[in-house]
Amino acid sequence: MRDHTPRLPTSPGFWRSPLRGPWLTSVLGLVLLVGITVLFVTGLLSYAAYNPGLSPLNDKTPDKGLLGFYLFAWPTRPHWLYRLTQGVHVTLGVTLVPVLLAKLWSVVPKLFTLPPVRSLAHALERLSLLLLVGGALFEFVTGVLNVQLDYVFPGSFYPLHFYGAWVFFAAFLAHAALKTPAAVRNVRRMRERGKLEELEELGERREEGEAGQELVSSRPDPATVSRRGALWFVGGGSLLLFGTTAGQSLGGPLRRTALLAPHGGADPGSGPNGFQINKTAAYAGVDAKDTDEDAWRLVVVGRTGTVRLSGRELRQLPLHSAALPIACVEGWSTSDQWWRGVRLRDLAELVGHDGDPPDLLVESVQRHGSFRRAALRANQVADPDSLLALQVNGEDLSPDHGYPARVIVPAAPGVLNTKWVARMTFGDLR
Repeated sequence: MRDHTPRLPTSPGFWRSPLRGPWLTSVLGLVLLVGITVLFVTGLLSYAAYNPGLSPLNDKTPDKGLLGFYLFAWPTRPHWLYRLTQGVHVTLGVTLVPVLLAKLWSVVPKLFTLPPVRSLAHALERLSLLLLVGGALFEFVTGVLNVQLDYVFPGSFYPLHFYGAWVFFAAFLAHAALKTPAAVRNVRRMRERGKLEELEELGERREEGEAGQELVSSRPDPATVSRRGALWFVGGGSLLLFGTTAGQSLGGPLRRTALLAPHGGADPGSGPNGFQINKTAAYAGVDAKDTDEDAWRLVVVGRTGTVRLSGRELRQLPLHSAALPIACVEGWSTSDQWWRGVRLRDLAELVGHDGDPPDLLVESVQRHGSFRRAALRANQVADPDSLLALQVNGEDLSPDHGYPARVIVPAAPGVLNTKWVARMTFGDLR
C-alpha cells in the first residue's frame, strides 16, 4: 500500500498537532506582547544607566546615532533603582524563554507555507516575521549567554544586544500591529463561549483568513493534552525558570534558590567581605605590590592642581557611611552593604571644586579589561552617599573587592563602581 503521509514541511497535513490554532497562538502572543515590551523598556534603561552620552569611555555602542535619542542623566535615587530595573530585565527574559519557544512552535507551519509570497502585503508580513523570529532567538540567546558569563558570540555583547534589540523590536511592533486585534478577539470569544469547540464552530478559522488555516492541521493526530494543559505546561516551565533565577537579584537566603545563575548559591566566603564579585584581583591583573600601603597613592586632579594621598591620609579625612547594593548587568546583585569612606564631593573640594562638583573620570590600577576607566556624572559625584570606599561592613576592603579603595555610587551599574582606584580627575573626561 502506498504511504500518503506528507514528508515535507511544506506539504498540507505535515503538521499534525491538534494543539495548534489561533487561540493558543493568540494567548502566547498576548503574554509576549506585554513581557517583551517590559524587556525592551528595561533594556533601554539599562543602557541609559551607563551614561553613554557622558563619555566615550562609557559608550560601548559609539555608532548608535539616532538610536540614542532617549538618553538622559541617570539618577542616583532611589539607590536600588538599577538593581530593580536590571533584575526585572534579566529575570523576566529568562522566565519568558518557554513562552517564546511555545509561540515559535505554534506558528512554525507559517514559515513553510507556499507560495512564500502572495502579494506585497504578504511579503512585508513574511519579512517582519523573519526578522521577528530571528531577532527573538538572537536576543534571547545572547542575553542568556551573557547572564551565564559565556561570551562565545563574536564581538562585544553590548553592541550586538543593543542593535539586535532595535531590529527585533521594530519587527515586533509591526507584527503586533497586524496581529494584536485578532489575538484579542480570539481570547475574548474563547472566554465568552467557554469551549474551544464552540469557537471553531463559529467559523473562527474563516474570520482569521489564511493565517488561521495555516495553523490548524487538516489531518490532526488524536489529542493527548488540551490547549489549556499545554498552557499550564508552558507556565510551569516559566515558573521553574523564575524560581531558579530570581534569587540572584533578590539576594539574602533566596540566593540559594538561583540554581541556574552564576551568582546563585552561597556567598563566596564569609565575614564582612563575603559577598558576590565578578572580577577577582588576579583576573584583573592587580598585583599586591600595586596596592601595598607604602606604595599606593591616590592621585586627585582638579581645578587647583594635583593632590596625592596615601591610604593613611585618606583615612584622616572626614569619613561617611552608606548602605548600598552592587548590581550588575548580568542581573545579579547584593543586598545593601555598609560602605565607609570619603565622599566624592569632598575629594572634589580638595582640588578646588567647591559647591557643585563637576563630572569625574576614575581610573583603576587594573591593567586590562573593560571599564578600567569610567566616567561619572556631576549628579552622581554630588550625591552624599557616593563614596570612595575604604571599608565595607566594618572591615578594610579585601583585594577582590577593590582594596585599597573603590568607588560606590547609588543606583549605578556595578562596572561604574570602579575598584582598585588609582586616579580621579574632576572636570576633564579625556
